[in-house]
Amino acid sequence: MTGLAKKLLRQSLAVAVLLASAAETDPSFAASQLCYRGVNLSGAEYGDRTGVLGTNYTYPSEDTVRYFAKKGMNVVRLPFRWERLQPVLGQPLDGAELQRLRDAVDLIQEHGMAVVLDPHNFGYYDKDQLTQAPATDLAFGDFWARLAVEFANQKGVVFGLMNEPHDIKAPDWLEAANTAIRSIRTVGARNLVLVPGTNWTGASSWAADKLGGGANDAVMLGVKDPLDFYAFEFHQYLDADSSGTHPVCDGSDQAKQGLTDVTAWLRKNGKRGFLGEFGVAANQPCLDGLKQVFDVMADNSDVWLGWTYWAAGDWWPSQEPLNVQPRGGKDRPQMKTITTAVGGKTALAVACASVKPEG
Repeated sequence: MTGLAKKLLRQSLAVAVLLASAAETDPSFAASQLCYRGVNLSGAEYGDRTGVLGTNYTYPSEDTVRYFAKKGMNVVRLPFRWERLQPVLGQPLDGAELQRLRDAVDLIQEHGMAVVLDPHNFGYYDKDQLTQAPATDLAFGDFWARLAVEFANQKGVVFGLMNEPHDIKAPDWLEAANTAIRSIRTVGARNLVLVPGTNWTGASSWAADKLGGGANDAVMLGVKDPLDFYAFEFHQYLDADSSGTHPVCDGSDQAKQGLTDVTAWLRKNGKRGFLGEFGVAANQPCLDGLKQVFDVMADNSDVWLGWTYWAAGDWWPSQEPLNVQPRGGKDRPQMKTITTAVGGKTALAVACASVKPEG
């Protein structure tokens, strides 16, 4: 197959993700139900820069992708490591790793789902904190310029700037985010961009200034996008410390209040939100809390684009309480609540503007 043929095939597969193409002409995202409902497929972010594919890290298998597509999900958040994709800052992306990422995107789109590209680095490159040499704002912008070129204007591909920045004051993170957005737009990419805040981008801590320099709710209003085509990405777990590391949901009320508060913040400021991570264990109090999360978003689809549950993946530990990867052909208990929120096959009938139209 020629290079042009491959490109055309990728484009045709991408178009298939958006079944109601008319929504592409509506950058307001207006919808009677949430655009995106899906899952994080973990695995490509495992290990370090020296990791070996199939030994230290993995991309989603077709069986896993097919399973979640059949559950009616229409988006996958795809975590990966910045260092493996760009082994040297300021230098070209690694060709072999880029091809693996492309193959994963193509596989997901072949099954009718959109993809959120997620550099899963927590605001670091190796052990170097973002915004500090050598992982400067310019280095971050260079990375996103190179990655954006590869997926520019591919329908059904969304750019998530960075997973859970932390240890970075909000004004410093804002400068890095704006540098990345400017780089994405400079290379001609009109893809939807998801912008997290600092402090793990928690919904319940969005108005808290824990690092000095200001809280996300004030500072992140300074996001600058020439196309004004972005949404804020939030994460929210239901344990008491909002870490998602406990099999209890003693922070359900706090989580619901946090989501309610950022919903009001989004509406007041004319912004849109996306819940990139949340998850619960399989006990009834947690499942009740999970339904509350879904209800908040479903009841406010004018400001929420959608969600991706954390997590699943071929190598996701079986004993992990939040895991929804099927084992032995059996659904995890959480899936009943999740698929009810997905709405069955109707999720695929809602087109979402992933690329802003020209003009």
